[in-house]
Amino acid sequence: MGEPVTGTAAGVPFTALPPSAEVSGPAPVVVAWHMIDSPRTDAAFAAALPLAGVPAWRVYLGMPLCGARMIDGSMDALVERARRDAMLAYVDPIVRQAALEFPAALAELRERCGFDTSRMAVAGGSLGGSVALTILATREIPVRAAALVNPAVRARSVVGLVEGLVGEPYQWNDESDQAADQLDFVARSGEISAREKQVPLLVVSGEEDFPSLRTDADDLVGALRGQYTVPDDVRLTRVPGLAHPLADDPGIEPAPQLPIAKAVDDEVTEWLVRHLG
Repeated sequence: MGEPVTGTAAGVPFTALPPSAEVSGPAPVVVAWHMIDSPRTDAAFAAALPLAGVPAWRVYLGMPLCGARMIDGSMDALVERARRDAMLAYVDPIVRQAALEFPAALAELRERCGFDTSRMAVAGGSLGGSVALTILATREIPVRAAALVNPAVRARSVVGLVEGLVGEPYQWNDESDQAADQLDFVARSGEISAREKQVPLLVVSGEEDFPSLRTDADDLVGALRGQYTVPDDVRLTRVPGLAHPLADDPGIEPAPQLPIAKAVDDEVTEWLVRHLG
């Protein structure tokens, strides 16, 4: 197994893990976006969810203002944005930027690593799940399979969690409403199911995750199963004992994989091996 490749691609920090077994010809690729909770950097997410059993490159992209792009080496700037305007300064710009910068980063990494982007899966945890869902809903990039872990399926639920942390209600307006509608993937499920080839999608939801996020995961899976030609290509897996994070705080540096993260890793690996082919 080769050494991890790290650096930046088109300005996006990344950690790329080569296939852990020999693959004939160019290997497929799994592209993953990390959580804002722990693990909150590309390197830490790669350690928590290495997906070593998937015969593919696994590429972990850094989210804006995280990891190598933290301001003054801390997450404080991101927290300040969430407090200032949870929708328009935090959720929307973070997800939008991560989705917009993806194609250029992917093209550069393909040149560097030599993987086969025609056989690509996307994955994401929490707000990184919103990025993966954005890629699926916009339908511009071919995707063979997808896996989400405690995903942020509806932006309004994330704003609700921030409201609980700051202790005051969010002041919605037309602009923030519109942005939240774009990041409501239950409402946009028809766009995901309208892909030329429907993407097999696994949603891993922790039994101890936030109740609103668990409900949203149920709603997304229910909506897509009703729209997919093969309903079993959409699966919800509840993991007992899994809360929201996949790693212990601070979750910035790579750390040994927790047993609960190993349980998630096994579920995602099995799904991607089956559907990435």
